[in-house]
This record gives sequence, structure tokens and C-alpha cells, in this order.
Amino acid sequence: MKKSFIPILTVVIALIVIWYGAAVALNIPWAKDQAKRAGTEPGFSELVADTWSQDKPKLPAPHQVVEEIWNTTVVMVAKGRGFSKRSLIYHSWVTLSATGLGFLLGTGLGILLAVGIVYNRVMDMSVMPWVIASQTIPILAIAPMIIVVLNAVGISGLLPKAMISMYLSFFPVVVGMVKGLRSPGAMQMDQMKTWNATRGQQFWRLRLPSSMPYLFASLKVAMAASLVGAIVGELPTGAVAGLGARLLAGSYYGQTIQIWSALIMAAALAAALVALIGVIQRVVLKRMGMA
Repeated sequence: MKKSFIPILTVVIALIVIWYGAAVALNIPWAKDQAKRAGTEPGFSELVADTWSQDKPKLPAPHQVVEEIWNTTVVMVAKGRGFSKRSLIYHSWVTLSATGLGFLLGTGLGILLAVGIVYNRVMDMSVMPWVIASQTIPILAIAPMIIVVLNAVGISGLLPKAMISMYLSFFPVVVGMVKGLRSPGAMQMDQMKTWNATRGQQFWRLRLPSSMPYLFASLKVAMAASLVGAIVGELPTGAVAGLGARLLAGSYYGQTIQIWSALIMAAALAAALVALIGVIQRVVLKRMGMA
């Protein structure tokens, strides 16, 4: 971590500098127009300061986004309103609930399909191409159909969003588990056969342990994809809660600071979830005796 801290810090600082510069470039036409209407001629430094403090900028400055996140999280908690509808914590929890359920459903479906593909040639030849083809359809085209169909049969709320998350998250699990279950070499499989091991014993004692590194790598991708699915699932429903709802409301009323704060919160949430899977991975693989 010490070796990677300086490179990471350098990249972060560079991104912030570029962000501030882009905020000036995108927001300065509005600042000039307002100054012209007011009949004033501000200097460049005054124009720059204005571009970093506009109420509805095209691109908010980093400190504006941080201030919005602070006001909708820490300040809300301090006031005892951590789960009010104006709090990002509340909206993050709504999105996280759909993300978690969709991730569990997608992981279970992906593992079952992978086992079937590895052990059944018919599924390998038929299901695997369909699994790959399913990801060529944009989720923005599928999400409204899933929402409408499930609403037509009386299913609404958490499950439709979880289904969209499941649709995005099962694919990396299928691909990773198929690769992992097939990772044991021919010598290892021959050795199991010389011990007269059954297919079940081969699965539990060789194939499944060998697939663990592949599974956890897939779960990290699946978790991030599941979060994206939950956010996308909130858009066509006109939801009033969730990070997707915050993005939608911000786009309606031109609240770019609100949009960017929701985006940064979603990125932080995804990073935390992926990091959690990484911690579980290290613990599990260490207990299994893997490096």
C-alpha cells in the first residue's frame, strides 16, 4: 500500500486539477453573459471564482460536489435526519437493497448455469451462446420492459429493480465460474480418476476449490454491474427514492450539483462493496491455503 499510495495520490490530484480546469472552460460563458447583462467587466480571476460558485453550473467544481455530499450525509445525520428523503444515505440504502438482492440472485443463477454448462454438453452448446448474446442488448432497452411486465402481473417495488441487477450481474459469474471449474489440469483430473473419485467428489474437492479465485474476481465485476442495474432500474419507474431517482430529479430541474453528488456517492458505494468482496476473498483463500 505504501508503494501504491503516491501514484494513486498523484492521479487523484491530476484528475482534480483537470476537473477544476474543465469547470472553468464550461462555466465561463455563462459568467461572461451574466457580467455583460449587469454591465460589468470582471477580471479573469473574478470570472474563475464565479465559475466555481454557480448555482446550476454545467460542470460543478469538486468542492461544490463535496459540500453537497457533506450536507446530505454528515449534516443530515447530525440533525437526526439521516434517513430523510433529502439524505443521500437514505437514497443509497434504497439502491443498495436492490443491488444486494440482485447480486445474490445473479450469483446463484450464474453458478447454477456454470455448473450445468461444465457438466452438460447440450447446455454448453446451447445455453452459453445465449448467455453471451444476452449481454449485447442494452440494459436501457430491457429495463422498461421488465418493469412494465412485472407491474402488469402485480409485482412492483424492490423485485423489479433486483431483476435488472440480476440480469447484469449473472453474466460475469457464469463466465468466471465456467473458466474456474475447467481450470484443473488433465493430470489433476486423471489423479482423481485413479482414486476412483465420483463426479461429485471431483466437483467438491477439485473443481470448486480451483474455481474460487475466478469466482471472487467475477463477483467484483458482478457487484459493480448489479449497482448499475439497480440505478438503471430506478429510471423508467419514475422512482422517488434511490440514487437513480436523485439523478432523474436532478436532470429534470437542472440540478447538476445534485447529479454529480449522486454519481460520486454511487462510485464510492461500488468501491466499498468491491473492497468488501476483496476482504472476503483474502480471508477465504487464506483459509483454503491459497496464496
